[in-house]
Amino acid sequence: MSKIRANYAVGKLGKVVSARLVYGTDLLEGIEELCKVNGIQSATILSCFGSFQRSGFVYLVPNEDSPIGVGYNNLVVKEGPIEFLQGTGVVCQRDGQFETHFHGTICDQNGNIFGGHFIKGENPVITVDLVLAETVDMEFKRQFDEETGANQFYPVETNKENPNQLHK
Repeated sequence: MSKIRANYAVGKLGKVVSARLVYGTDLLEGIEELCKVNGIQSATILSCFGSFQRSGFVYLVPNEDSPIGVGYNNLVVKEGPIEFLQGTGVVCQRDGQFETHFHGTICDQNGNIFGGHFIKGENPVITVDLVLAETVDMEFKRQFDEETGANQFYPVETNKENPNQLHK
């Protein structure tokens, strides 16, 4: 049996925001602005799909310099129109600024499927439908993780310094 380790927080969902991002809006900038104007600091993306003018993303590749042997490749850009099949992620904070961690799947004009970690400023939409849910009694942070050598998801309950930990 493998060992189980996790950092976690327990809370609940608050406000739910449904929206359609319109032509020319960057996906991640739009999501973060919706959170900002609705007073949401941390959220989960419940549903997200539509179409892009182009899509920019990265995905994992071997990296000998990384503490865990992997890292992200250089930015991949697929010119549109692009069908945005689905996406999911968490709206986090890092150093007082929004930093959304988002992964998705796209389909090009030839039916080829691609996916990965979407990059802010690189995914202008044709149209995107989405539903966001605020998290209550916990904060979603992105911070440097020494084990992986990269910024990672760091959920912490409100008024706590560190996440709960599971070690089994």
